[in-house]
Amino acid sequence: MKLLFDQNLSFRLTALLEELFPGSLHVKDIDMEKASDSEIWEYAKKHELIIVSKDSDFHQKSFLYGPPPKVIWIEKGNCSTKDISKLLRRSFGQIESFANDAKSAFLIL
Repeated sequence: MKLLFDQNLSFRLTALLEELFPGSLHVKDIDMEKASDSEIWEYAKKHELIIVSKDSDFHQKSFLYGPPPKVIWIEKGNCSTKDISKLLRRSFGQIESFANDAKSAFLIL
């Protein structure tokens, strides 16, 4: 279960969550910081990554196209990287179930 963090989230999340989500990436890691949502979508699809974003555009894409890729939409407003890390840690079981459900396209946290 590997995540792909969008540019609106800190690149530090990959290290903070490595033990729960090994092999996860940030768009910065793959030189896609300025990539379009469509390019990020295709990359995640090709590499079997779950997109994690605060951007509602990915949520909308998941409605239109369905999985893959799957999308985790962080609905929290202004919050710290530590807060996002805690949220993802607390939600690990829910994220795991989501990842294993072939029909689910998005998860709102």
